[in-house]
Amino acid sequence: MMKHLRMVALMSVAVAGIMAPAVADEQTAWRLFVADHTKPVVHAIDMNDGREIGKFDVKGWTNLAPSASGKTVFAAQPDFDMVNVIATGIDFSDHGDHRDLSVSETKLLPVTFEGPRPYHVVAHDDHLILFYDRGGKAEIIDEAALLEGQKEVTSIDTTKPHHGVAVTMGNHVLVSVPNTEVEVNEGELPPRIGLRAVDREGHQVGDIAACTDLHGEATSARIVAFGCKEGILVASPGKDGPEFKMLPYPDAFPKAHSGTLLGGKAMQFFLANYGEDKVILIDAEAAQPFRLVELPTRRVDFILDPAKARNAYILTEDGDLHVLDVITGEIVRKARVTEPYSKDGHWRDPRPRLAVAGEHVVITDPRHSLIRLINVETLAEDRTIPVEGQPFSIVAIGGSGATH
Repeated sequence: MMKHLRMVALMSVAVAGIMAPAVADEQTAWRLFVADHTKPVVHAIDMNDGREIGKFDVKGWTNLAPSASGKTVFAAQPDFDMVNVIATGIDFSDHGDHRDLSVSETKLLPVTFEGPRPYHVVAHDDHLILFYDRGGKAEIIDEAALLEGQKEVTSIDTTKPHHGVAVTMGNHVLVSVPNTEVEVNEGELPPRIGLRAVDREGHQVGDIAACTDLHGEATSARIVAFGCKEGILVASPGKDGPEFKMLPYPDAFPKAHSGTLLGGKAMQFFLANYGEDKVILIDAEAAQPFRLVELPTRRVDFILDPAKARNAYILTEDGDLHVLDVITGEIVRKARVTEPYSKDGHWRDPRPRLAVAGEHVVITDPRHSLIRLINVETLAEDRTIPVEGQPFSIVAIGGSGATH
């Protein structure tokens, strides 16, 4: 199936820089942003030497999300109705035949966002979309203004508070739809039943697309995919606005569904969980869009390699890191990289999280207060970086570029 994948030229903050002209020097810089599981703090670490180059106080448990450019990282604290923004100090500028890299100080920006339970942050082009589960709204945030210490925000009505998501598509916004007729207990949120498109004035365009218990989204090339109970809902640009297509899970698949999706950067495809111990590869344009991959134990975390486009990395609860070839759908190698971390217990319990930084898969190991740098070719541990507390959510920003 994956042989039908369509190659697409996309820029990624993690793609290695193109060779610069001889008059310029080449430099590589990677920075890690790590939220502690228990303490209200985010660490900024220079991956080259392991130095802490920033320590930012927040309110509580933090979910980190990078912008598409890599210039900012959003630190969403849903339990405290707060979002902070960190300037990474990494800035790429494209010059056609090469990219320039500028490295400056990382810092906490003065601009903050407040609202009832901010959770999902979606990066897209030059902006980010922040969804407030209990606020009945989403906000489209201009990144350039943020870096100047200003707020440029467009608010989108989400009909009713719910645990949802919003994604931009051209001049439209795709917004999850809650069930407004069902009664829920106090403190609970209504289930999601679909997706709708609205213009920038908030007017609905076309009909609502059904998607039971919508959860998880990802963008690849020009299309966006969403996880549903009955399949994967795909949205693509159309003449009169976004167009929706449901890709039902095959009847031969075991009973499960997807709730976390990742989108390919150099190729148009998606990788999603399918229950707890399987993943699926999705080619939305193929006659048979799904390929099922079974894992030996339950998945703890997974991530795509934006530079090595065939590679996906999956950490399972036995402590093994698996390399999945997204073209063949085969696990091509694996190695033990941490102690076992059981999936039993609360979903927020401290477990490893993954990032990709050049030639390394970067893994937080909260039990041992370490960041482990695993070589993507050998799966051997090259070195570790100690981090106080319980390092949890992690984002890697960087790459290579020319300096003049």
